Amino acid sequence: MAGLLATNPQQDDVPTLAARALRIELDLTPKPGLVDRANTGSHQDMDHALFVKSIAAITPWFSAFMQAGQAHAHKPASEQLRLLRPQGIACEQAMLSATNGVNTHKGGIFSLGLLCFAAGRLQGQNRVVSADALCRQVSEICRGLVARELMARPQAATAGEKQFHAYGLTGARGEVEQGFITVRRAVLPFWHQEQGERRLHNALLRLMAANADSNLVSRGGMAGLRYVQDYAAALLATSWNSDSLREMDNALMARRLSPGGSADLLAVAYVLASLP
Repeated sequence: MAGLLATNPQQDDVPTLAARALRIELDLTPKPGLVDRANTGSHQDMDHALFVKSIAAITPWFSAFMQAGQAHAHKPASEQLRLLRPQGIACEQAMLSATNGVNTHKGGIFSLGLLCFAAGRLQGQNRVVSADALCRQVSEICRGLVARELMARPQAATAGEKQFHAYGLTGARGEVEQGFITVRRAVLPFWHQEQGERRLHNALLRLMAANADSNLVSRGGMAGLRYVQDYAAALLATSWNSDSLREMDNALMARRLSPGGSADLLAVAYVLASLP
């Protein structure tokens, strides 16, 4: 992992960064409630090896997303999500085929796929690919997503729809429509003040403390979400160490809580922080 962190990501394109981000997020250990090199976290149906297979299946699609963004660069922003969706579904099918039907990276495909697509759109318009520009592009592409897919559906069917109607949570849709606002507020201002794995762990804890993680709500309700948010905030207020993280890992596993949404945003943070 030290070798991955030592590379100069500013020389790489967004698809390369996205693939590296998934592997760095996976290998970060200990990672409370999540699959890492030490254990399977709060999951019974997936492990580190399965995630490696999933990443291998997903990686070629990041370049395809970027090429699609270039190809459709001059079409209105309001049309972009419709144009991207078929490729996103195909990427999900590639993941499910590699994992025998286990959803390892659906959230990562959604968020990182949008970043790659937005990067292609910027390049197709001969514009600089920066973190700010990517976030603005993603926000424009996803404008109205919450209204269309959550507010306009009174009969909740999916977990995301149920959480919106029960608690007003907008989940990943709200995050992308706001241009990854949680990452920009909770992580990026601190990213270059720290180094190595401590930077990544602090970023993950900050995300856990701030993110209204739909994975946690699905598993533990709002009480589960608050438990993880408060635990992460408490650790951030201390000089935590690896033992502290392992204790948090045990506590989350005992409650079957998995902050998968924050793990997805950690990968997004890595990509954005690696760009100008």
